[in-house]
Amino acid sequence: MNPSPNLFLVGPTGAGKTTIGQRLAAHYGLPFIDLDVEIEKRYGCTITHMFQTQGEATFRARESAHLDEFSLHQGIVLATGAGAVMAAANRETLMTRGTVLMLSVGVDEQLDRLAHDTARPMIAGDDRRSRLEALAGARNHVYEEVADLIFRGRHEDVAHAAPRAIELLDRHWRRA
Repeated sequence: MNPSPNLFLVGPTGAGKTTIGQRLAAHYGLPFIDLDVEIEKRYGCTITHMFQTQGEATFRARESAHLDEFSLHQGIVLATGAGAVMAAANRETLMTRGTVLMLSVGVDEQLDRLAHDTARPMIAGDDRRSRLEALAGARNHVYEEVADLIFRGRHEDVAHAAPRAIELLDRHWRRA
């Protein structure tokens, strides 16, 4: 386990990185950073707009730069975007600069959580199930590779999930 004051959350779209991350940050008295939100603030547009007008490669380069920048802070809870782990440099950054908690969730739960969400370019289109299954096939093993701990979703709301995540972290997270 990486003894670090930083906690980095990774996992698929709809796993709860933002909502659970906010609860974890409040519980541990740490600032919460949502990497996607920070990118949108800095560039003054949504990620969907970046994908549409500048392409995924431009977004991914910005994502890597922001991950590098924010991961240098000490004592934060940072929620990554779902695809951030796909770049080798980002995996190295995550594994060396913080404790990595993977939020694991099944496709059925993702579909329930994202039923009314139209702001995620990687799952845009009519057949979300197929997109989510393909992303899971490509990414889940990478999330597991970088994770120090894995928190498994149970089709529950954040009020029940967050205390379980805190219990897991309290048992295993050794903050420097």
